[in-house]
Amino acid sequence: MNARYGYVMLLLAAGIWSGCSEENKDASEKEGVATVLPAQVAEVSVMTLKKQAFEHELVSNGKVEAKRYAALQFRTTTEPVARIYVKNGDRVKKGQKIAELDLFALQNKLTQAEYTLEQARLEMQDVLIGQGYAPDRMEAVPEEVKKLAATKSGYGQSKAAYELAKRELEQATLTVPFDGIVADLDGKEYNMPESGKPFCRILSTTDMEVAFTVLESELPLVKAGDRVEVMPYTVASGSLQGRIAEINPSVDENGMVKVKAQVDGKGKLFDGMNARVSVKRSVPGQLVIPKTAVVLRSGKQVVFTLKDGKAMWNYVQTGLENLSEYTVTGEGMEEGVTVITAGNVNLAHETPVKVVE
Repeated sequence: MNARYGYVMLLLAAGIWSGCSEENKDASEKEGVATVLPAQVAEVSVMTLKKQAFEHELVSNGKVEAKRYAALQFRTTTEPVARIYVKNGDRVKKGQKIAELDLFALQNKLTQAEYTLEQARLEMQDVLIGQGYAPDRMEAVPEEVKKLAATKSGYGQSKAAYELAKRELEQATLTVPFDGIVADLDGKEYNMPESGKPFCRILSTTDMEVAFTVLESELPLVKAGDRVEVMPYTVASGSLQGRIAEINPSVDENGMVKVKAQVDGKGKLFDGMNARVSVKRSVPGQLVIPKTAVVLRSGKQVVFTLKDGKAMWNYVQTGLENLSEYTVTGEGMEEGVTVITAGNVNLAHETPVKVVE
């Protein structure tokens, strides 16, 4: 009795389980069909694929450098700084005074050197007269005799001392070598200038360079003369235009190549400033699609094309890219096909679609 009852219950349970399993299977299949063939026709945007010039863009971080700069320093550090006429950040013109030392001792040294030189010149004339030559006809005196007279009289040594004193006095006043801006001025009036250290630097703000790096694999994509856009992180007024000036033919231990671009700073760039660099180059004859046309399916890149009102699945390979576009190759990617560019996220192969503007 108990065994028969148990057998009957087992049959009933098996029937119930079988019925539930069939219902779950039907629901799963319906769900899968609904995914592949939605109840409503998907609305998509399309474009006609054709070959065109692709504006390749390579983005890197760079540092601004002054292409033209001068580190100015006093040749003598025996006298204190008497006057400083500028300060850091001042825009200056060629020939403008920057600073000068106390000139009294240097002027006195030059005057003494001038007297000593004149005395030596008179003594050299006496030597020449003693050799039978007229001092007022120096062109007739042989060079060997001139050198001997200059040595005996001390004229050569006195002339060298005079030229040195004159040079020291001239360089006791720093002047601007070209139009630019003052930087790194740390000196103070009434203090001695530091030996071996530049008193200040003059930077040109028009001829600027931006140094940045590119990957070794990206090197074929850049060349001298390519257009660049430089966007300083501290300037909100837009980008500055430039051109690649040089490419260092050396790859460092990290696989990077150093590149420099020349850019007109327009007074907005300063030495050492950080900037975003975008290298742009036109590559002709490419099949170009917007990035929105590419979707991922099982980790692979897929582009849907339109054929007879249905979305057709195509595996592709993307190549060059910029902020909004790819170059593309692969099955179905040829001129004249219609590529779905929007509304493609949930599409499947042969899904019916409707084209909208």
